[in-house]
Amino acid sequence: MTITAPARVVVADDSAMMRAIVTNSLKLAGVEVVGSAANGDEALALCERVRPDAMTLDLAMPGLDGIGVLRALRLRGDCSVPVVVVSAFSPAHGARAVDALAEGAFDLVAKPAIGEGLDTFKTSLGEKIAAAVQAGRCRVSTSTPTLPARPASRRAVTVTAPTGGGLSAGRSEGRTATQKVVVIATSTGGPRALASLMPKLPGRLGSGTLIVQHMPPGFTNSLATRLNGTSALTVRESAGGEILDAYTALLAPGGLHLRLRSDGRTTLSDEDAIGGLRPRADLLIEDAAKLFGERLLLVVMTGMGCDGLRGAREVRQRGGRIFVESQETCTVYGMPRAIADAGLADEILPLDALAAAIAVEAGGPR
Repeated sequence: MTITAPARVVVADDSAMMRAIVTNSLKLAGVEVVGSAANGDEALALCERVRPDAMTLDLAMPGLDGIGVLRALRLRGDCSVPVVVVSAFSPAHGARAVDALAEGAFDLVAKPAIGEGLDTFKTSLGEKIAAAVQAGRCRVSTSTPTLPARPASRRAVTVTAPTGGGLSAGRSEGRTATQKVVVIATSTGGPRALASLMPKLPGRLGSGTLIVQHMPPGFTNSLATRLNGTSALTVRESAGGEILDAYTALLAPGGLHLRLRSDGRTTLSDEDAIGGLRPRADLLIEDAAKLFGERLLLVVMTGMGCDGLRGAREVRQRGGRIFVESQETCTVYGMPRAIADAGLADEILPLDALAAAIAVEAGGPR
C-alpha cells in the first residue's frame, strides 16, 4: 500500500536500538518520524503536541505502558491517533498484544527475533502504518464519500429482532434449512470484529467453523483464548488433524496455512507465504468450497488487501453462500470490498447484523 501524502509518525519504545530500527524502517517507506518516546507519558505528550497521523507503540515500557497509552488515547478525545503495536513475542506478550487490539490498536507487527533479518519486518511495518494513516485520514475527512452497499446478488436472508431473549429469524420464500460449514476470513481490525461477532453466535453452529485471522506467529493462541472466554462456541487454535464439529471454532495459527484434507480433517502447512500472508485465507476457502459446495458459508470481514477474493470465486462456482462486512463498520474496507466489487457477495451487512445472519444461514448441527 502506498501513502499518497507525507505521513507524520511518532515512535514509542523504551529500547533506543528498537526506536532506531523502527525509525529507519519508516523513513525507507517514505514516512516522516516527527518524534520518539521512551515511555508512555512521553508518547502521550508527543501526540498532544505534534498531532501525528499514526504512532508505533511498544507494550512493555517503564511507567505508563502501551495498554495505558491506548486507554488514555481512547479517553482523551482530543488526541485520537491510529496505533500500530510493535511487540516482541512470548506467551505474556502475546496476551498483551491481543489486549492492545481490544483496547483500540489498529494493527500488530512482531519485532524481529534475534538473528532474524529485517526485510520482512520493514515491509510489514510500512504496509500497516500506511493502512493506519489512510484509515485515520478517512475518519476525519468530510469530503470522502461513503460507498453505497451493493444489493445482494442472490437470495437474501432476513433476520427479525429477537423476542423473549431468543433469536427469531426468517428466510425468504423458498429457502430451506441446511447445516453449513462456516469459514470466516479477516485481517486488519479483525480481532476487534471477532470480539464483537463471536459472543453473539450460538454454541451450536452449522457443521463447524473455521477462522483465518492474519496475525504474526505466536499471537493467535492468545486471540483464541480471549475469544473462547467470551463465546458460547469453543474457540481454539487449530493443531491440525481435527474433525469439524458444530460446537467448535478453529483458528488458523499465525505462520501456518490452515487447509482441509479430502477426508474433511484439518491440516497445517508451512508452505511459502502467498502475497506475504501465512495463513492465507484463499487456500482454506478453496479447500472448503471443493469439499462442501452448497454447504459452505464464507464470511469476509474487515482487512486490507484482497485475500479471500480468489476463494470467493470458487465458493460461487460451487454453489456456496458469501457474506461480507459492510464499509460502515470495517476498520479497513479492503477484503470485503474486493468481493463486493466483483459482484460475489450474497449479503453485505454491518458487523452488528452478521452474527444473526450467520446463525440463520448456517443452521443447526446435523
